[in-house]
Amino acid sequence: MRAGVLYIVATPIGNLEDISPRALRVLAEVDRIAVEDTRHSRRLLSHYGINTPLLACHEHNEDEVTTLLVDRLLTGESVALVSDAGTPLISDPGYRLVHTARARGIFVSPVPGPSALTAALSVSGLPTDRFVFEGFLPARHQARVTRLESLAHEVRTLVFYESSHRIADVLGDMAGVFGPDRPAVVAREMTKMFEQVQSDQLAGLVEWLRSDPHHLKGEFVVLVAGASIVRGALDEDDRRILEMLLQELTVKKAAALAADITGKRKKDFYDAAVRMKDAPSTEPPD
Repeated sequence: MRAGVLYIVATPIGNLEDISPRALRVLAEVDRIAVEDTRHSRRLLSHYGINTPLLACHEHNEDEVTTLLVDRLLTGESVALVSDAGTPLISDPGYRLVHTARARGIFVSPVPGPSALTAALSVSGLPTDRFVFEGFLPARHQARVTRLESLAHEVRTLVFYESSHRIADVLGDMAGVFGPDRPAVVAREMTKMFEQVQSDQLAGLVEWLRSDPHHLKGEFVVLVAGASIVRGALDEDDRRILEMLLQELTVKKAAALAADITGKRKKDFYDAAVRMKDAPSTEPPD
């Protein structure tokens, strides 16, 4: 165990088996563990027989605790930072501590592991090559709608965290802003006994939530398809580009090049190109 190191340790998001041997070793060997909620983290540590001293570090005391922990790290203590679940700093406290530690020359080392963000993406069936993580949306309706409107034309997959007491309102607002037909996924209670991953259009997910009170319980990750997936129809400029390319290229090559030029989906151009090739000519005969 290196002295004077701040370890950022990922912990299970539900299933206690989802913790690495390295994470357990680090938590057992550091001088102190900074935790979001001492009661919550103590259950995990007790399960594995770890008795390292705990110090609460949450949004209400992070400035004060950062000063204390940085001073201890500079004297050679080793400290681990954990959140209630998953990877610290992902919609959890810890930014000030990590930022200040690095600014003071303290080595900060990740101990990677579970994350609700990546777990939900991996099973969603939505594109994962490019995505935007928005964390928790504003609690108030108007502020939430304003934020969603700013994302309405985002082409990457959108990922949100949400609580049980707001999930119904949030999905309703998403359907209103993004449109009821936008594909989306609700991942609920991941890795836990009542885990569910529900795919549908936003309107369908609103009805799914209403269909069973149990669907409203737990912790949620909401994933929404990017706007380009829904915007299947090509505009006039897109069609003009495709028509010109089809004069010199095959359907497949024209669709691929049009997609590269415009940034839109190759499949949309391919389908349009096939229709263009199959359509009867409107040019007068020679």
